[in-house]
Amino acid sequence: MSFERTVLLPVDADTAFNLLTNPERLRRWQTVANRIDLRAGGSYRFTMAPDHQASGTFTEIDPGKRLVFTWGWEGSEAVPPGDSTVYITLEPWDEGTAVTLRHEGLNPGQSSGHADGWNHFLDRLKNFAESGQAVIDEWNAVPQPEDAIVCAEGSLAALQFVLNNVSEAKSGQATPCAEFTVSQLLDHLAGSVSMIGNALGAAVTDDPALAPEVRIANIAQPTLETFAAHGLDGEIDLGFAVMPSMYLPWQARPLDPNSALQVLSPRKRSSQNPPAAWIA
Repeated sequence: MSFERTVLLPVDADTAFNLLTNPERLRRWQTVANRIDLRAGGSYRFTMAPDHQASGTFTEIDPGKRLVFTWGWEGSEAVPPGDSTVYITLEPWDEGTAVTLRHEGLNPGQSSGHADGWNHFLDRLKNFAESGQAVIDEWNAVPQPEDAIVCAEGSLAALQFVLNNVSEAKSGQATPCAEFTVSQLLDHLAGSVSMIGNALGAAVTDDPALAPEVRIANIAQPTLETFAAHGLDGEIDLGFAVMPSMYLPWQARPLDPNSALQVLSPRKRSSQNPPAAWIA
């Protein structure tokens, strides 16, 4: 059984393909963090929401026309990575591009659950293509986090929304941390997350020349992925001290996701998380 839906985007096919494959663009409407090796046989890993990671392999890539990749959820026995396939086709439309997503290899229950998820994200894709404005995703709220890594993922989602609005003109402005300007606080955050990532053995590279959101996302993604594989047990040697693993995601947490959601969203924050069937 499969899920299929077409959305009409008011952009040309190349721009639409970029929205579907560019890591920075994907973070505007679909993922909290992502790793993409965009080539046939290349792998990807999407943090769709805190504690919800999808991964698979690209099997067909035809820029501006077609994208095919295997799909599954890490830690899922029902739909593990590689267990199903997503087909995306792009066709010219009078006012832009028609994007059709078809997800095959699901049973009826899985198809229904994934329909909820795909409809959620395809609506966000359409809205972003139309407005050019990223809107915070309430599925990323973590009302009562019990896991430090999940909390860090929720915080990253909220932080990235803030960093999208940080321009060069704001870099010298003061922050609630009296000893840091915006630029200095960004450097401090990048240094802290890089230090943790390097201690874990992740391939972390900090490029201060990048836009703030891209800079932090490029550091946070490998750090969080490596931390998830390492787990919260044991200790990590940071060079200057040995710390219990379970404390470090909290140390790197830049802000409380719930507070950020309440401040940044004009609507009342919902505690709704992705439906369980989305990963069943």
